[in-house]
Amino acid sequence: MLITAAVLRANDAPHALETVEIAEPGANEVVVEISGVGLCHTDLMPRSPAFFGALPMIAGHEGSGVVTSVGSEVTGVAVGDHVIASFDHCRDCANCLTGHPAYCATFLQRNLFGRSLDGSISARDAQGAEIGSRWFGQSSFATHALVTEHNLVVVDPELPLELLGPLGCGVQTGAGAVFNALRVLPGSSFVVFGAGAVGLSAVMAATVAGATTIIAVDLNPARLAVAEELGATHVINAAEATDVIGELYRLTEGGAQYTLDTTGVPAVVENAINSLRPTGTCGLVAVHQGDVTITPSTLAFGRNVMGIFEGDSVPRLMIPRLIALWQQDRFPFDKLIRTFPLAEINAAEKASISGEVIKPVLLPGS
Repeated sequence: MLITAAVLRANDAPHALETVEIAEPGANEVVVEISGVGLCHTDLMPRSPAFFGALPMIAGHEGSGVVTSVGSEVTGVAVGDHVIASFDHCRDCANCLTGHPAYCATFLQRNLFGRSLDGSISARDAQGAEIGSRWFGQSSFATHALVTEHNLVVVDPELPLELLGPLGCGVQTGAGAVFNALRVLPGSSFVVFGAGAVGLSAVMAATVAGATTIIAVDLNPARLAVAEELGATHVINAAEATDVIGELYRLTEGGAQYTLDTTGVPAVVENAINSLRPTGTCGLVAVHQGDVTITPSTLAFGRNVMGIFEGDSVPRLMIPRLIALWQQDRFPFDKLIRTFPLAEINAAEKASISGEVIKPVLLPGS
């Protein structure tokens, strides 16, 4: 099947729209016509010279669309279903079987190499050369994506399908960190470092969870204003504050019960840990950009640090929950979104990196 896809051929090259041929769906696969796909900072990983996958590749892992064809053994979705694609997982390892698919034993190989786990080729360019098309099991920067059945969550066809893709990764990462991993309690204090899509999703989730002190820390005043709109009780502009930890201790009356770092910047991670109260927990969700120093005394008195991937979410449970909260006007994730035609993917990427746009969503049909 011939499709149009945004292909990345070198880590310093722009995405280029190309005609690509994808294989017919295998026994447990489906083809999804993409209505919208979020652009996430994880989609920048193939630009790193240290990227462990291979280029060329089609990125994109927050796709939503309509099923157009299904494999012979597919039972969970049907042609015409409206779906959201999330991350790939095996369903058979100990973590998958106990409700933690984000920690699947083969998560790295299935999601971050951009190639099929078994080495099979599912996409070729106009010259017949292989293109990686299994980024997070979907590679949805395209008009169509070949997706494994169990990656998909079926949704109500009355919903605005083109806006729902970010629920499959970035939004569920922030919200899941609050609901599933940190398990923020009513009446507690919560601080998020970084007010991007993940951080602001965490702010909305902390509001739903009933935290009464919710603080966002960022360098961007516009994003801090959005954080206040979405439920933050306080914001701190780290570019202006002379003592971020001291201010957090004052606002939380002795330190936060929960903190979440979404930046990966070592100095910020250390602030997130050091601003905890005794027994507090710090969650880390970002791709880390260097070593973090934690002294034994920092973790004294019951402080905890935990890594969190994909919000420790089961997508088929988390995504419907977030949609229901959105329908109740309690989780307005759509306020983070600005849409771009797929042809403007490079402009969308630039706007995301600069902070001008919180969550770009690409529309292949535009």
